[in-house]
This record gives sequence, structure tokens and C-alpha cells, in this order.
Amino acid sequence: MTSEYRQQEFQHTPVLLAECLEQSNLKPQQTFVDATLGGAGHSLEMAKLVGPGGTLIGIDQDEVALAAARSRLEALPDEQRPNLELLRGNFGDMDDLLVSAEVPGVDAFLFDLGVSSVQIDTPSRGFSFKENGPLDMRMDPGKTTLTAAEIVNTYNAADLTRIIRAYSDEKWASRIADFIVRSRANGRIETSEQLVDIIKAAIPASARRAGGHPAKRTFQALRIEVNSELDVLRRGLDAAVRWLNPGGRLVVISYHSLEDRIVKETFNAYANRCTCPPDLPVCVCGKEPILDLVTRKPLLPTAGEIERNPRARSAKLRVARKR
Repeated sequence: MTSEYRQQEFQHTPVLLAECLEQSNLKPQQTFVDATLGGAGHSLEMAKLVGPGGTLIGIDQDEVALAAARSRLEALPDEQRPNLELLRGNFGDMDDLLVSAEVPGVDAFLFDLGVSSVQIDTPSRGFSFKENGPLDMRMDPGKTTLTAAEIVNTYNAADLTRIIRAYSDEKWASRIADFIVRSRANGRIETSEQLVDIIKAAIPASARRAGGHPAKRTFQALRIEVNSELDVLRRGLDAAVRWLNPGGRLVVISYHSLEDRIVKETFNAYANRCTCPPDLPVCVCGKEPILDLVTRKPLLPTAGEIERNPRARSAKLRVARKR
């Protein structure tokens, strides 16, 4: 880990905090799992809801985040601080993590998806299209071997087109892929700056003038591919449903349409399990719903919150309750 990253203070402005506190429906002495702990922006307030008789389990694969979160949570006064279990890992491995923590059941889960500000703003991590750095993009370099550099230098044009289009809805996916393949014929593409220049060259000037930074969507697609984010999300949500106590809440904040679609589809699948033909007057399949949808439509940040924290702009909050 670079000293540049270690020395940064891990700051996290929690998105939709008031809504998360309300929708979690947590009570004193209950168990809460923050599946994406970060700097404990949400958990610092969630801890106060469960109190000293409760348990707060925080999961993060970033050791800097865990250290910052531990410092903040342990600084809570005795009358507010719950039992703390901070676990290094990926929420896709939720079953193993909660078994290791010997948790009998959970009353609320929070998933705050997306990349943390510290990761984005640290050039050596390679997530940023605004700062030059190595094309890495691994959330957990200790466990993941695939990097963004390997993808852009070894995937063929068809596979590059597929992931860029599927994971970002990039209109110019095929053209970007062709430009990447042509460029690497003259030498490996190793830095974010190199890749940004290739993407800018691939997208016509008229198209670059609208829709934000031209490299944003391609960088998102590469990050998702490197970290298998969508498969991990499905596994994490399924595990959370299994671990929830009856009446427990699953609260998820997503930041792009792919994530939100998976959350919506997962919730609907557990809420509508009946496989009987629609013309049958009563259910005979016996597949009872496991979840009730608390939010039929996602909750969105207010204009005031977006002004205070622009990264909240694309956030969507969905909530379901275990039967």
C-alpha cells in the first residue's frame, strides 16, 4: 500500500443518511451489518440506534477504511457504543464472514455501493480518469490478480466492446475497443492517462462536448470487470436475505442503473416467488414470499443534499423487509 494512500484521512460523507436511519428500523440491542463500512459514515449513527446492548458488524476489504472506522466507532461514548465486530473481507463472502463472527441473525443490513472517495481520489489505485496513475482498479489487491491494465492489453476487441457496452451503456463501445487494440499494437497501455487519451481520440469531438468526462463510462466498465462487482452484489444480497431475522430490513444504495436493476430484480424475486399460472384463483405452488417491498420506488436524495454532496446525485435507495 502506498504511503500516499495510507496518509490520507479516510473521509466519507454518508449519502441519504436520514433515510437510512429511518428505513433500517433499528432498535436498541439489535444487530446491524454495514456491508460496505468505508469510513463508518453511516455506521457512526447506526451504532447509536442499537446502543451498548447491540452489535455492529462492519465489513470492508480496505484496511485503511477499517482502521479509520474502528477509530471513529471506538471513540463513541460508552452509553452509545455497541459491541463492534469489524471484519476485513468482501460482502460477496458474507456467509463466511458472518459465520466467523458467530452471528445468530441480523436485524438490518446496509449496502452502500460504489467506490469510496479515497479510492477514487488516490491516483495509485488507478480508479480515476482525472489523475494519472497505473491502470489497476482492484478493490483488494491482495486477493485480486486481474487488473485494468491486463484487460485493456489482452482482451480482444469483441470482449472489450462487450464489457464496455454492457457495464456502462457506452454508445461508442465498439469504436473505443478498436482504438485500444490499435494503440496497444505500438506498446502496452499502462496508465490511466494513456487510456484517457485513447478514449478521447475514439469519441468524436461533437459527442465529447456533452455527458460529462468521455472516459467516465469506460473506466466504470473496467472497474466492474476487474472486481466482478455485479456477481459479488448478487451473492451479497442473497446472503443478506438468508441472514435477516423476521422483520429485518435490507437497505441498499446504488449509484448506477446496473446495480439498481440487480437490487430491484433481487427484491422482486424474493417478494414474488409464486410460479402458478396467472389464471389460477389460488396459489398451489407453495412458494411463499420471503421479502416485502418497503419502497416500491427508490428514494432519492434531495436537491439540498446533492448541492452539499455532488456524489449523491445518482444515488437510489431501495428497502425490503424479511417476512
